[in-house]
Amino acid sequence: MGGAGAPVDVETGQKTQTWLAGSDYPAAQVSGRYWHHEPAGEAADPGFQDKLIDKLGDMTDVAIPES
Repeated sequence: MGGAGAPVDVETGQKTQTWLAGSDYPAAQVSGRYWHHEPAGEAADPGFQDKLIDKLGDMTDVAIPES
């Protein structure tokens, strides 16, 4: 997301990306995390995620294949 609705300015965004790409700091060595703004708690709740996927499938008639 960019433009007027972006959560931070370009300078802050590029510093975070540079840190993640080149850092030996342990926190930068993981993936699948948010590094500036944390998401709603539901984003980390597998039960909520399953219900959301089911609801979206019902609304769109598009099923997500089982992995």
